[in-house]
Amino acid sequence: MKRSNFLRSTSLAVALMLTGGAIAAEETYAPVTDARLGAAAKDAGWLMYRRDYTGSGYAPFDTINTSNVANLKQVWDYKTDFDMGHESPAIVNGDYLFITTPKNELHAFQASTGKPLWVYKHDLTGVGLKTICCDVVNRGVALYGDNVYMATLDNRVVALDAKTGKPVWNTQLEKPDVGYAMTVAPLALKGKVVVGVSGGEYGARGYIAALDASTGKEVWRRHTIPAPNEPGGDTWPEGAYKTGGGPAWLTGSYDADTDTLFWGVGNPGPWLATLRPGDNLYTDSVLALDPATGNIKWHYQYTPNDTWDYDGTNEQVLIDITHEGKPYKALVSASRNGWLYAIDRTNGKLIYGEKFATATSVTGFKDGKPVTDPDKRPDINKEIFTCPSFLGGKNWWPISVDVKTQIAYVPTMHTCMTMKGNAVSYRAGLPFLGESFKVVRDPAFPNHWGAVQAIDLNTGKQVWDFPSELPWNDGTLTTAGGVVFSGSADGYLHAFDAKTGKVLWKSPQATSGFLGVPSTWKVGDKQYIGIYAGWGGGTPIWGGDMAKDPRVLNIPLGGHFYVFSL
Repeated sequence: MKRSNFLRSTSLAVALMLTGGAIAAEETYAPVTDARLGAAAKDAGWLMYRRDYTGSGYAPFDTINTSNVANLKQVWDYKTDFDMGHESPAIVNGDYLFITTPKNELHAFQASTGKPLWVYKHDLTGVGLKTICCDVVNRGVALYGDNVYMATLDNRVVALDAKTGKPVWNTQLEKPDVGYAMTVAPLALKGKVVVGVSGGEYGARGYIAALDASTGKEVWRRHTIPAPNEPGGDTWPEGAYKTGGGPAWLTGSYDADTDTLFWGVGNPGPWLATLRPGDNLYTDSVLALDPATGNIKWHYQYTPNDTWDYDGTNEQVLIDITHEGKPYKALVSASRNGWLYAIDRTNGKLIYGEKFATATSVTGFKDGKPVTDPDKRPDINKEIFTCPSFLGGKNWWPISVDVKTQIAYVPTMHTCMTMKGNAVSYRAGLPFLGESFKVVRDPAFPNHWGAVQAIDLNTGKQVWDFPSELPWNDGTLTTAGGVVFSGSADGYLHAFDAKTGKVLWKSPQATSGFLGVPSTWKVGDKQYIGIYAGWGGGTPIWGGDMAKDPRVLNIPLGGHFYVFSL
């Protein structure tokens, strides 16, 4: 990185530090060590994107529970300056809280009071932001040692001193505006910061990269589209790997027992599959990686030769289950293609697949591999109708899992689409699709664009369902208090009874629809729930008939972070 760029970023951050000052000395910042990250499931804070390395989104707190959740009140809030999608969870260490905004602002607050501590505004001067899908969002930070880490839209990873906001290092992985962007929340692991890139809609060749947490030096890079001389390279036509997509834009999971990093991979490029015959590894897959080297141990492909933009990036949750009387160390993922997958995380073999939304393009499995319907494949001058739409049975907003009951809480979309092939050629920085499309209602759900549903992971079967007339675009949070939290598009944070789905509490209406990922933490004996409202993301941009629904079209914009407690 050029020294001038580093100094420019440093000066900007120092100039923007707020005068609120540091938290009192007795509330000093505790370094986030490997040991603490390994035990993050039990920590009083919320130390990483999905709380712990398993990606469960489950907190063992019961101060707020089914008997008293109706007494929740707002205790502090913060309004941002942006009218875009707000997707970051609050990351909390002790009494320090970190949250990001669109266009790469990073704010630090006192977690218990909302007192502003400092703000870092990443310098995007001269960056066109034209190759960012979908919306100029950011999904949060990672913590390691005394630093906080953020990935940026211009393909940098920045490390800041968590106590002051002062930049420590700044590493650029790619030039902006040529197909790559970064919206991912980094994952801190064993002295490294791991990130993945976006850009599948622009023909960018995806990869996952690990940087040294102390210096920012790149340690390894694993391309998700293999070259011809690499395993899986023969699943692509000659030369197609260079523009093959495979973005890795959601945070992975980590299994300490086997020392394996799991990371989801997105759609191939171009979208139209007839232009790239073959399975197109490792798109629409989960990769099991050696975190020291990035080498692939095994993979599982959710949608071979994807032509519907079904991706495979959705969170990979690690949980032990019992299926048909046999125990498994499982990895579960609710895929965009409408199927809930349970995979043996020790070897990559399918345990089961069950539909959780209407799914007509992926029809089932043969020898553990998904089977697709050739009649549902678009082509030049061939229009098809299929379910779900490319927005998915579930998109990026994460599920959560009750680790005691093995029940998952899944934000669900009910959409279908028409899709037709078009001629396309690759040009750097321009969309690389080859398909036109329109999102429409799912005929099986004529009155509901979305739902929250509970699914027993031991069987893959639904336990309860909460239908929604509006799309449900918010992640879920599960707690030991028997409560599931998730926010609706019309601006209400819901508290569900985890066993029954009964709504136990709704917040006052927020200033925008909920899109942020809820998290919870404790300071002393007091438990807090935090969540961003701030409508945006992919639904209003790509949502077709759903986006034109007056109730969706008129959702107010504007980012607003809310914190609730008893």
